[in-house]
Parts: sequence; C-alpha cells; structure tokens
Amino acid sequence: NAEYMGMDKEIDAPPDGVLVHGLYMDGFRWDDEDKCLCESRYGQMLSRLPVMHMLPKMDYEPEPELYVSPLYKTAARAGVLSTTGLSTNFVRAVLLPSKQPQSFWINQGSALLCEKTK
Repeated sequence: NAEYMGMDKEIDAPPDGVLVHGLYMDGFRWDDEDKCLCESRYGQMLSRLPVMHMLPKMDYEPEPELYVSPLYKTAARAGVLSTTGLSTNFVRAVLLPSKQPQSFWINQGSALLCEKTK
C-alpha cells in the first residue's frame, strides 16, 4: 500500500517525471516571489524546498543561471567513497534557478539535504 501525505492528494501527478518533496535547503532558501534561490534568513540554518518536479531529459544542457546543488542524505556531507569515486552520502546533483553565480552558492556551502540535523 502506498503512503500519501496531504499534499500528494492536492497535486495531480505529472504525465512524466516525479514530484519530490521533503528536502531541506542548507545555506540558502527559496524566494516564492522570484521563484529562485536566495540567501538564508539570519539565524535560520535550514528551510524547506517546495515541491519539485524532476523530469528526465536526454542530452540536457543546463542553463547557466541554474545552480547545480549537491543533494546529500545527511548534513554530514561525508561518507565512504564508492567505486564511482563519489561519497555514499551524495545522492545526485539538483538544478535550481538562481540569480547568483555558482561560485556564490559554493562559497556559502549551500546544499540540499534529505534529513534535518539532529
């Protein structure tokens, strides 16, 4: 049996791809007005990423204004190196709209997390 959250019932399933929710933003937050990333509020470490539609595309070339954010399982951002050379804590890169260059978010240490720090 599938488990549904309240928002699952409110949003229609896309014809392709998946809707992802429950991710946390560390080092940045979402600006609802501009529909892009912005700096975290003072004293706020984590904020929730709105529901995101992940759509697979062949030979996709990302726009330069997209931040290639790492998504980690935990805030530790460390793990055992797998045979691919990537940390076992690394899930994937996620493209997010931004008005700032990549270097800005990298210097902030910005990343997406699957769980809050305990």
